[in-house]
Amino acid sequence: MNIKHLLPNYSKWLGRTSGWLLPIFLIIFWCVSVQNHWISSRILPSPLDIVDAAISLSLSGELVKNIAASAERAAYGLLIGGSIGFFLGLANGLFRTADRFLDTTVQMIRNVPHLALIPLVIIWFGIGEEGKVFLVTLGVFFPIYANTYHGIKTADPQLLEMGRVYGLNYWQLFSQIIFPGALPSILVGLRYSLGLMWLTLIVAETIATTSGIGYMAMNAREFMQTDVVVLAILIYALLGKFADTSVHFLEWRLLQWHPSFRRA
Repeated sequence: MNIKHLLPNYSKWLGRTSGWLLPIFLIIFWCVSVQNHWISSRILPSPLDIVDAAISLSLSGELVKNIAASAERAAYGLLIGGSIGFFLGLANGLFRTADRFLDTTVQMIRNVPHLALIPLVIIWFGIGEEGKVFLVTLGVFFPIYANTYHGIKTADPQLLEMGRVYGLNYWQLFSQIIFPGALPSILVGLRYSLGLMWLTLIVAETIATTSGIGYMAMNAREFMQTDVVVLAILIYALLGKFADTSVHFLEWRLLQWHPSFRRA
């Protein structure tokens, strides 16, 4: 067997799995530290204890129910806030009149921490689902808006001039030059928004709720179930990693024309 033929496959496999090497190492170190009593199990339970807690909660159906509740809130918030931010960023980036009347107001609102609105949100929406979705909507709106607006505004003027010379109309300029050029910035905004989405949801679900990963963690805290609390934190981390990987996949699929994302 020729080893040279195996090297490309090995390099490809290593490239795909290299991002998981450090987390795996940290988990191994964590397990060894608890077993050797370098870290008290009351402070940080063993990974095996957390796996046992995950199995127990899965068999009871509680884990699946809470993950589904959190995912539903996150999806609604991302859909609403992301859509508004994207289209408003397009409008303000493309049309000077909209930019003049709307951007200043959006920037003023952006500087208000959305989590500081929690008392007001409870007064507005009560303790139902609407308030949690509203907070997530605010959290994801601004990064997508700002990056969409920035991407549209920073379209290459030389490419635009070349497009006009070739007789492209306004729609063709947008679809072939402006939007593709803004797409890397838009996807950066989406990646940042997904992180804020889970951060907002963590806080929102710890306030007067009866389901969700945050509720599961707060309920476990009342009974000093550290393993369940750490399990909830790890679930948030895994969901965040999954969301980030999804955006990375979109970048890989949509930006093959870009030198920084071109397939090797």
